[in-house]
Amino acid sequence: MSFVRPKKNLGQHFLTDQNIARKIVDSLGTGVSDVLEIGPGMGVLTQYLLHRSELNVHVVEIDRESVEYLKHNFSDLKHIWSEDFLKSDISSKFKGEFSVIGNFPYNISSQIFFRILAMRNQVPEVVGMVQKEVAERIASKHGTKVYGILSVLLQAFYDIEYLFTVSEGVFNPPPKVKSAVIRLTRNKVTELPCSEELFVKVVKSAFNLRRKMLRNSLKEICESLPEEYAEKRPEQLSVDAFVDLTCKIENIENR
Repeated sequence: MSFVRPKKNLGQHFLTDQNIARKIVDSLGTGVSDVLEIGPGMGVLTQYLLHRSELNVHVVEIDRESVEYLKHNFSDLKHIWSEDFLKSDISSKFKGEFSVIGNFPYNISSQIFFRILAMRNQVPEVVGMVQKEVAERIASKHGTKVYGILSVLLQAFYDIEYLFTVSEGVFNPPPKVKSAVIRLTRNKVTELPCSEELFVKVVKSAFNLRRKMLRNSLKEICESLPEEYAEKRPEQLSVDAFVDLTCKIENIENR
């Protein structure tokens, strides 16, 4: 098998530029030996991961044709899981920590990050290529138009770096938009000083009605919002401010 046909329904855009592939793999740190590549396709990143002798490489791939290609062309790749990353119990396959890397399909990139967030205590580092606007959203700080749910929830537990932009012409087939590579590094927050479930609910409710003041977007969660937050809009709140707001709502509700 010498070629895998990119499948539109799987959001496959295979990277063809070897220099960029090498650069992406070089962006991954050396702190953890186990690494999981999501959606390796024809192995353009996999080959450079395998060149790094300190890494124990695992891949998860939903496309059976890609799985057969990898088995045929990468005899030294010992861990190939023919599964859907979003549905499989990946965390149970590792005894300890593992890093994550991949050219993430545009149509499920946000879902991938939410799954990683759920496994955050096992995942100290992520290097991912995503749609440029998604990368900007994840890395953005408060006060910007693209700051949103993913920004807050990921930045609560990870330090985010926007590494570099990737043009459309280095993929087969070329996507209609630019891509970007970002790196997530686990911060020191082990748990929030408030209910994480409530924190997520506050963040999602606020940004689902992002043009409204918080007193309106959060009225179903808390009827009497703290004064310092009542007339603000969600993009004005830093991650720490969202945590503080959630703590105060929790105290009000528990009175």
